[in-house]
Amino acid sequence: MVQIDVLLEGQRFKSRQGVVGYCSVLLFEGRQRTLFDVGHVGRRVVLLDALEQRGLTPGDIDTVVLSHAHWDHAQNLDLFDQSNIMMHPDERRYANAPHRNDWATPAWTGAMLSNEDPRIVEVDEGYEIEPGIRVLHTPGHSVGSIALAIDTDVGVSIITGDVLHYATAALTGRNPIVFWNDEQASASIRRLVELGDVIYPGHDRPFRLTSSGEIEYLRPYELTILNVEQDDPGFAIERTPPADWIMPGIEEQRLPPLATD
Repeated sequence: MVQIDVLLEGQRFKSRQGVVGYCSVLLFEGRQRTLFDVGHVGRRVVLLDALEQRGLTPGDIDTVVLSHAHWDHAQNLDLFDQSNIMMHPDERRYANAPHRNDWATPAWTGAMLSNEDPRIVEVDEGYEIEPGIRVLHTPGHSVGSIALAIDTDVGVSIITGDVLHYATAALTGRNPIVFWNDEQASASIRRLVELGDVIYPGHDRPFRLTSSGEIEYLRPYELTILNVEQDDPGFAIERTPPADWIMPGIEEQRLPPLATD
């Protein structure tokens, strides 16, 4: 059976100063070492430390699977210059011509996912990375978002990326940030919830849904904020309900035409 190891915990907290973007980074040990997402450069040192704690370096990773091309999930890709890179073909096409309002896919993203890079393997629905790990195409949050279904000793574990940001999305059926298609985003959430015995969200802790439909987290919450005192003037912690955001101009979204030889 494939073993799932949480290298970096996804975090759901935000700031009024911008998006923190701490995504889950997961390591799968099976016939090969597969990394799901790589995080952004603000977590680069922490990611390298997590690998080192396991006696690994980026050169020990055989395959990196990108759930999608957003900056907070893909920015550390350059560390893994000896790994195969797997992503959906639609995501790669879109990254070369993102919508002007898509702040999660900066214009330089396409350069990072160059068509000249022979290591990039385009994968779609049903692709088997190795026995027990298969790809699910789950569009909506982005056009080429992919999730993984993994056979484990506790059933089917679903690795969601931002198809399902937080555990609460399993209850609401709503994706809080949509850049491609809102209806597809909700349909993808429903699909993953139906398939999964255990769910590993993009920005939250792994969980399962109980028979009564409640969230049961499988790991304790851990977060330490440095360089701030609780009694500092102006510092506040607010608990606010998730608010849905759909990119302005989403109705204009189109994939660029396929390149011709």
